Amino acid sequence: MTSRTRRGISLIRLLALAASAAALAATGLVSVAGPAAARPGGEPDFGPNVFVYDPSTPAPQIQAKLDEIFTRQENNEMGTDRYAVLFKPGRYDVNAKLGYYTTVAGLGQSPDDVDIHGAVRVVGQPDPTSAAGISALTNFWRSAENLSVTPTDWSNQWAVSQASPMRRVHIRGTLWLEPGNGGFSSGGYIADSKVDGVTINGSQQQWLTRDSVLGDVWTNGVWNQVFSGVVGAPEGGFPNPPYTTLPTSPVTREKPFLYVDGSGAYRVFVPALRRGTSGTTWADGRQQGSSLPIRDFFIAKPTDSARKINQELSRGRHLLLTPGVYHLDRALRVKHKDTVVLGLGMPSLAPGTGDAALRVEDVDGVRIAGVLVDAGRRESDTLVEVGDRNSHRDHSRNPISLQDVFFRIGGPWVGRAKTSLVVNSDDTIIDNIWAWRGDHGNGIGWTQNTADTGVVVNGDDVTAYGLFVEHYQKYQTIWNGERGRTIFYQSELPYDPPSQAAWTSPTGKGWASYKVGRGVRTHEAWGLGVYSYFNQGVDIRTDRAIEVPKTRDVRFHNMVTVFLNGSGGIERTINEAGTPVVGSYGTSNVVSYP
Repeated sequence: MTSRTRRGISLIRLLALAASAAALAATGLVSVAGPAAARPGGEPDFGPNVFVYDPSTPAPQIQAKLDEIFTRQENNEMGTDRYAVLFKPGRYDVNAKLGYYTTVAGLGQSPDDVDIHGAVRVVGQPDPTSAAGISALTNFWRSAENLSVTPTDWSNQWAVSQASPMRRVHIRGTLWLEPGNGGFSSGGYIADSKVDGVTINGSQQQWLTRDSVLGDVWTNGVWNQVFSGVVGAPEGGFPNPPYTTLPTSPVTREKPFLYVDGSGAYRVFVPALRRGTSGTTWADGRQQGSSLPIRDFFIAKPTDSARKINQELSRGRHLLLTPGVYHLDRALRVKHKDTVVLGLGMPSLAPGTGDAALRVEDVDGVRIAGVLVDAGRRESDTLVEVGDRNSHRDHSRNPISLQDVFFRIGGPWVGRAKTSLVVNSDDTIIDNIWAWRGDHGNGIGWTQNTADTGVVVNGDDVTAYGLFVEHYQKYQTIWNGERGRTIFYQSELPYDPPSQAAWTSPTGKGWASYKVGRGVRTHEAWGLGVYSYFNQGVDIRTDRAIEVPKTRDVRFHNMVTVFLNGSGGIERTINEAGTPVVGSYGTSNVVSYP
């Protein structure tokens, strides 16, 4: 009797079909590259929107897929499609142009294992409001990771604004960070990377580069450029040039990444904690950390329920989120120490019942990396909560980290949340966060996409690199924990307060962007920019951009406020220091406070 599947197809027939497909692939007439679910050889099922290639795949086939994804995603700013294109070690002659929600990454153990000859680039978009006719102001939500690029044009262009990190990338030539012709661009993030040639900053208004190597000159700057632990960084000279340069980063741990080992098996590398760092982790080929087999991960699909994902997390499995939008009827809960939650291809967590999207217990070593969080129509108190409000466990040897975690209130749909991120756990590392109450898209308006505060830090000894927090309706950031450190802060105040009465805080006109709690005794921050553009045609003022206790050990370095456009503006930069930027374009720089 012939063995059969439930659909009545002979297993022998299935084996014969598989053998035929493998034989065709070997001839080169049919490639095995494509959606992970269709790949033979026991590869993980990453779903239909992950494409894995090896050097044997014909370059035209890879290029066609890259072009297809870009065409789909070039203008798909508020869409639900998500993609990841992954390259196994080897050389590739392709030009990868990235649109929204697209990740291009190497699967080597070192960035130099994957050598892209061509480009991995982001270009500008038409912008009639810019004299240049082009800008990168809305080039969000895309990333390049763990590969090298040998540009075949004069440069590798990476014209981005928020939520578009470049990590573990080796640029073997010139890196160009603007859209061209001086078109507007509003800040980005590079970490654990190396640029052999010139880095052309161009029109980038602000930028953070952390623990990297610059082999040649970094050109110019606009308002706020921060370098932390960067070998070859320009000398600090804020405000002219607008550079803040820290020789080392106080405490770091790089983002986990997917790779294939020497036997072809998929694994996730989890980099080790480092202190007083500079340069890349991979320069000498001996990166410190641990490696996890892919079998230890639950590979989630957007069709999986929150209940199913929580069951897997409760069993002690790690979580890999494949591309897509995860509509959640309850929060995902991370309870076990050292759990890795890794997003692939910019997946979105979308709570729909008023619960959070993610709650992390106050345990050692949890790593949350590479996810978007979209508020739902029913208001959440908090979208992501890390630790217990009243717990102060010592995590200094093995902290929790959040890396490339991005929040949206409105944009794809009406969204509401009082606070986007609350960090209660001591020693947490925050590394490249963009918390955004939407100023364009769907469901946008003062009474529609409501949100009080972007980031609240209650834990002690928390370190933040790259805090981007924008357009919330009260304080953008509140820091209540002791001995906190922020290295680079970028914030636009809300565009749309309808009146001064609707936007007045307990301490005066408007709400400060960065608020340090009254009882905090020790805090330090470097490289902060706060910007105003009140666009309702009403004279809206805020008394100060940064509001802090006036005490010796609460210290701020290199701050700027800017009137961008619109009405009203900012009266002072920090407490009573700084000059007004009101009514027309202007900047106010404060080098140190107190």
